[in-house]
Amino acid sequence: MRWIQLHVPADPDHAELVEELLMGAGAEAVTMEDAADQPLFEPEPGTTPLWNQTRVTGLFQTDENMEGIRALLQDQYHQQTQQTLGHIEVELLEDRDWERAWMDDFQPIRFGQRLWIVPSWHSAPDPDAANLVLDPGLAFGTGTHQTTALCLEWLDGQDLTGQQVIDYGCGSGILGLAALLLGARHFVGVDTDPQALEATRENTRRNEIDESRVALYLPDNDPEMEADLVLANILAQPLMSLAGKLASRVREGGWIVLSGILSEQAVQVADAYDPWFDMQPPTEKEGWVCITGRRRDR
Repeated sequence: MRWIQLHVPADPDHAELVEELLMGAGAEAVTMEDAADQPLFEPEPGTTPLWNQTRVTGLFQTDENMEGIRALLQDQYHQQTQQTLGHIEVELLEDRDWERAWMDDFQPIRFGQRLWIVPSWHSAPDPDAANLVLDPGLAFGTGTHQTTALCLEWLDGQDLTGQQVIDYGCGSGILGLAALLLGARHFVGVDTDPQALEATRENTRRNEIDESRVALYLPDNDPEMEADLVLANILAQPLMSLAGKLASRVREGGWIVLSGILSEQAVQVADAYDPWFDMQPPTEKEGWVCITGRRRDR
């Protein structure tokens, strides 16, 4: 099947309106991207930042009336804003197997010496390694982002035999499940999103891990037990807000692993955990850092 994309310019105040109009016009999918190479840094709580120049793209089947859709978008946008949309670009996509092309983009990735993340449709490159099978179509995290990669590389370098692990903000469960494959005894995942917990359950089954080794909770139901290792790959501001809570979850001599942190935020985050931990020098990958610390005696 061939597809057509409509590219619509928008400012931050109206990008979500354009998204809604495209979906209402029958778009199969809508994406937003930077139209001016402007970086976005960590947002303030409760905000959804967008680029100053945003391009909103709607994907349509070729049997749709593009001229009619463009006219509809212009009319509805004007009715709601009393403004005129900029130039709407139409792009005809080549006829190809998009699902296959998408799958081909995901290849097995090695982290350290023992750990591989393997898409569900691939064979494991090293059957004797710790192979975590994930489906990027279902997971909230697949190891491709620098913050997750830094955590996975750290896990690969540790002796996790028999350890209790907590992942606060577990997403797909990638970090906790990787820890189990690397020798951990039990994994507790906590996340605010019920869909993340469901993704973790699915990935537990996909990897044929005994479900008794995994316990999943929303924050309100979290039993707040202690662990040998606490992982938190979220963002700098929540990490600093949660410092006391997460520190209380780590046993004496245990480790905390913090990621989702921009390099310029590393000192501030490390200082927030310094009252409880002997903080280690951060490791960095493409502007993101992972910070670890060992829990001092209480």
